[in-house]
Amino acid sequence: MNWHRLLFAGVTLVFVGNGVCAADQATQDLYKSRCQGCHGADGRGSAIGQKLGAKAFHDPGVAKMSHSALKKTVSDGKNKMPAYKGKLTEQQIDALLKYIGELK
Repeated sequence: MNWHRLLFAGVTLVFVGNGVCAADQATQDLYKSRCQGCHGADGRGSAIGQKLGAKAFHDPGVAKMSHSALKKTVSDGKNKMPAYKGKLTEQQIDALLKYIGELK
């Protein structure tokens, strides 16, 4: 076995195993500033978010939602979640949804 491939695989596993996702830094920063306060760093919900009724991304009801349904929720808001339509571009929302999918 080629030791370079093994070394690269080991580094990749450690990188992913530590919960770091492949999203670019701008998307991670956007998540931290707009979503993390309620949904938590890992998508399981913060203490404040749980009190406000924010759903964990691992919740079966959220996990089975389609991309378009999730995009509508982010764009239009829901319950106490603010609407981000006009505040974020469609590309930013799509990038956030991809990042959230990685957190699941």
